[in-house]
Amino acid sequence: MNQTDVVIIGSGVGGLSCAAILAHYGFDVTVCESHTIPGGAAHAFERQGFKFDNGPSLYSGLSYSPSVNPLRQVLDAVGVDLPCVTYDTWGCCLPEGNFNASVGAEQFCEVLERLRGKDAVAEWRQLQRVMTPLAQAAIALPPAALRWDIGAALTIGRFAPTLAQQSANFLKLTGPFSRIMNGVVSDPFIRNWLNLLCFLLSGLPASGTNAAEVAFMFADWYRPGVVLDYPIGGSGALVNALVQGLEKHGGQLLLGTHVEQVLVESNRAVGVRLRDGQEIRARRAVVSNASVWDTLKLLPEGAVSKKFRSQRQATPECDSFMHLHLGIDAQGLPADLACHHIVVNDWQLGINAPQNVVLVSIPSILDPTLAPLGKHVIHVYTPGNEPYSLWEGLDRRSQEYEQQKLLRAEVMWQALERIIPDIRSRCEITLVGTPLTHERFLRRNRGSYGPAISADVGLFPGHSTPLPGLMCCGDSTFPGIGLPAVAASGLIVANTLAPVSQHLALLNRVGL
Repeated sequence: MNQTDVVIIGSGVGGLSCAAILAHYGFDVTVCESHTIPGGAAHAFERQGFKFDNGPSLYSGLSYSPSVNPLRQVLDAVGVDLPCVTYDTWGCCLPEGNFNASVGAEQFCEVLERLRGKDAVAEWRQLQRVMTPLAQAAIALPPAALRWDIGAALTIGRFAPTLAQQSANFLKLTGPFSRIMNGVVSDPFIRNWLNLLCFLLSGLPASGTNAAEVAFMFADWYRPGVVLDYPIGGSGALVNALVQGLEKHGGQLLLGTHVEQVLVESNRAVGVRLRDGQEIRARRAVVSNASVWDTLKLLPEGAVSKKFRSQRQATPECDSFMHLHLGIDAQGLPADLACHHIVVNDWQLGINAPQNVVLVSIPSILDPTLAPLGKHVIHVYTPGNEPYSLWEGLDRRSQEYEQQKLLRAEVMWQALERIIPDIRSRCEITLVGTPLTHERFLRRNRGSYGPAISADVGLFPGHSTPLPGLMCCGDSTFPGIGLPAVAASGLIVANTLAPVSQHLALLNRVGL
């Protein structure tokens, strides 16, 4: 029977962030990962010399410190470096035409003037003026300062002067961003653009995206001298950095270790039972990095009330993904080809309509080590807009499944052909992923992108549970889809378990 202070279920970025910080604090930590590769939705894999990112492709706030990005704060806290290459431009293939966009306010104004005229530029600048104090308010309280006990009075208290200055703006950050947008923006292209950014942030349009998330984005993307980052080695390098931080401080990661059930004794979570029958006992806590729905599956009957179970089970979910992973011959491609592209087929359908938005990432443009010489690695995906219902019940070994893959992958091929017209003749490796792939390898309920909780309806389920000894982290606990949100969730759980003195020392270490 194995003993540890904290056992963490799942090695997604939220779980690894929590584990690395806890190990830094001196806890004995064990992470159990069902897959043979760590990283959850951010894991990477290799085929014939091509290194594929499974999940995130757009990063910011990782190449400098101190940073407002909680993930960079985790890496700084545990003393692990993450070399990045920087850039500032991505391609857009929109109903209005094809063009390059950049972070930084001025360049977008140039695009606006070309597409929509001077009135649209004036409207965008007015939105910036409105968002500037809100952006300052959004970063006034770093998530790294949060903890869910009385010690928060001290960790949050050190930011009291700044918080007092921003108090008038905090109320404006609650509720959906559309409330702010509707009072300032009337130009249809700007409204469509903001809905697109909201969808990429939260999986929902502006009417469902929390205003604080958008304000945080404005603080990061539209400041002077801003750049975007890409970790050298891809998302796999990022995951490896977190694992290094965990193991550097004495924690351990167990791969191919499937948690079957949370152990509950005397109304307290005391460990986990693995598929092979072994048990790992936790002296302090069990932390689930699984989704809200998958965490419920791990709890024995009666461990939580029926009301709590039904409330959590009813958490609305985003749709799933289609993935297209390609290894291609790069000979003769334009030297100025952008590494990322956003394709929108029809604004009128709605930004979250199935297969309406397609994202394209060619990271080997930034980091040639991801592909053999003269080749490129490409990841195309539909971001949280593929209905699971189209795949439910299909046998992955059936002809019907293969035909469905060909049919539903076609929109990704067509999007990519707008960027590389002869792409189909260049392919050396072709891999198609579906919601069933997502469900199988990432242990995601119905292959979901995460909770789809509208900002005008309710809050995220949070980190605590009514079962003592059980806490949760990951994208089901903190608003915003993506690495900063899940890293923040892991930080908050780790800080709650640690003494306040250690938490304050961590804030000093990361420059907050």
